[in-house]
Amino acid sequence: MDLFDEAGRENYARRAPLAERLRPKTLDDVVGQTHLTEKGGPLRVALDRGRTGSILFWGPPGTGKTTLARVLANSVDEEFIPLSAVESGVKDLRNALNSARDRLKYEGRGTLVFVDEVHRFNKSQQDALLPALEEGFIDFIGATTENPSFEVTAPLLSRSRVLRLRALSEDDLASLLDRGLEELGAGISDDAREQILRVSGGDGRRLLNTLEVAAAGTKNVEVSDVERAVGQRTLRYGREEHYDVISAFIKSVRGGDPDAALHYLARMIEAGEDPVFIARRLVILASEDIGNADPHGLPLAVAAAQSVQMVGMPEGRIPLAQATTYLASTKKSNASYRGIGAALEDVRSGNSPEVPMNLRNAPTGLMKEEGYGSGYRYAHDDGEPEGMNQRYLPDEISGRIYYEPKDSGAEAEVKERLARWREGREEREGREEREG
Repeated sequence: MDLFDEAGRENYARRAPLAERLRPKTLDDVVGQTHLTEKGGPLRVALDRGRTGSILFWGPPGTGKTTLARVLANSVDEEFIPLSAVESGVKDLRNALNSARDRLKYEGRGTLVFVDEVHRFNKSQQDALLPALEEGFIDFIGATTENPSFEVTAPLLSRSRVLRLRALSEDDLASLLDRGLEELGAGISDDAREQILRVSGGDGRRLLNTLEVAAAGTKNVEVSDVERAVGQRTLRYGREEHYDVISAFIKSVRGGDPDAALHYLARMIEAGEDPVFIARRLVILASEDIGNADPHGLPLAVAAAQSVQMVGMPEGRIPLAQATTYLASTKKSNASYRGIGAALEDVRSGNSPEVPMNLRNAPTGLMKEEGYGSGYRYAHDDGEPEGMNQRYLPDEISGRIYYEPKDSGAEAEVKERLARWREGREEREGREEREG
C-alpha cells in the first residue's frame, strides 16, 4: 500500500458514518445479544471451532446482524464475501461460490459468504447456495428481518441454524450512546439523552445515526437537536409521562372508551414506549377488569402480546389496537380479581384451617388407614348435581364466598349457575341430615 492509499483509507474512515466507525471488531465489543455471545453461547462455540457453519441471523433492524457477521469473519481464518440480496443476483452469487471453490482447491482456505436481507433472494437464488453447503466448501451467514419460516426456503432453512436477535434494551442503547458521544467528543443533556434513547426503538443503527445528525455543529446535544435530527417534534415523554399515559390508557379501556384508549395508545407508540410493556398491561387488564364477563378477552390479549413479539413494530401497533378496542368495548367484571384478593386476605390473616380429610391425597396404605380421602365423592360418578356435590372448604370457613360473579355478559350465566349449584347442595345436605 502506498502513501496515497493510506491517506485515502484515513479520509474514508473519517467520513464513514458513526455506526460504521463504531462497528465492533470482536465479540467482547458487541453491545447486546449476550445470549449469543456469552461464554458457552452459540457464537463463542463457533469461534472455538474456527468455523461458523451455516447460520441465519433473524431479528429487527439495527440489532447487530451485519455486525456479528463481520465480527465472525474477523475471527475465523476464512475469506469474507459480503453480498446484499437487494443488489446481487444469481450471477453474483455463482461468481462468489466459484471463487470460493477455487480458493479452497488452490489455496486450502475456506470462504465465509454473508448475504444481507437474504429473504429478498427468490427461490432459485436461495437454491443456488445448496450445492456449496452440501459440499462444505463455504460457510454461510444470512441476515433477515423476516420470519425465516415464511421467507427462507425449506432446504436452506433445514441446513442452517436460526439464531434470533433481540431488540436492544435501554441499557444496551445507553452503552452505545456513550460510545457514540465519546467518538464525537460531545456531551448531551439528560432530557435529550432520554429522548434519543426512546426514539431509537431498540435499533442501535438508528440511535447512532440520530446522534450523529443531532451532534453536528454542537458540543452538547439538546432536545431541539434531537428533534431536528429525527425530522419532527418529539413528544414529551419522560418518566412521569410514562406512568401517567399508561394509567390513562388502562383507565380508558376499563371505563369502556375505545377512542380515548386509542389516543393514549398512539401517544405511547409515537413516543417509543416498549410495545411489549403495553401488551403485558393489556393481558393483566383482560383478567383484572373483564374476567369471565367475556372469556374471549384474555386469549385475545395474549394473542396480541405474542403477535407484537413475533412481528415487532411498526406492524405490532395493529394487534395492539385490535386488543385495545375489543377490551374497551366488551363487558367488564373484576369479580375474579376481587375474589383472589379476598382469599389471599383470609390466608394471610391465618384463616387457613386443615384440609378436610375427604379431600386429601392418599398415596400410601397408612394414609388410607388414617382416613385420608375417605368419604370423597367423585363428581362424575355422583350423578346428581352439575357441581358442588359436597363441601370443599374446611368446616371452619364453609360459608365463605370469594368469587361473586356480576350481572355482566357471560358472567351473568355463571352467577345463575353457581346459585343453582349452591341451592342444590343445601337441599341435598338437608335431605341427608333428615334421613339420618
